[in-house]
Amino acid sequence: VQLQASGGGTVQPGGSLRLSCAASGFTAAYYAVGWFRQAPGKEREWLSCISGAEDKTTYADSVKGRFSISRDKADNLVLLQMNNLSPEDTAVYYCNKNPPYSRYWGQGTLVTVSS
Repeated sequence: VQLQASGGGTVQPGGSLRLSCAASGFTAAYYAVGWFRQAPGKEREWLSCISGAEDKTTYADSVKGRFSISRDKADNLVLLQMNNLSPEDTAVYYCNKNPPYSRYWGQGTLVTVSS
């Protein structure tokens, strides 16, 4: 089982990015999958989750209304659309099952928001 995040990069404040979480070794649509991030000097933070049964979505207050989680079931992906980004969103972003398993943390993808 692997979950690998990709799609990070550098974007200006107010910009958008879409992250992808590629699942392998299991069918992601059957499981709850979450997005997390870790900013420099801070603890890892849960951002959002999509449930396995009904695709119910939940968000942390810090990203509610700006981030949107969804699935691409054909490609076994979980996506995170991030809009109206601010420098406070700068972090390494990870995906994992929700709740997370320590052995499934990948390398993450770096998002830098800077002018």
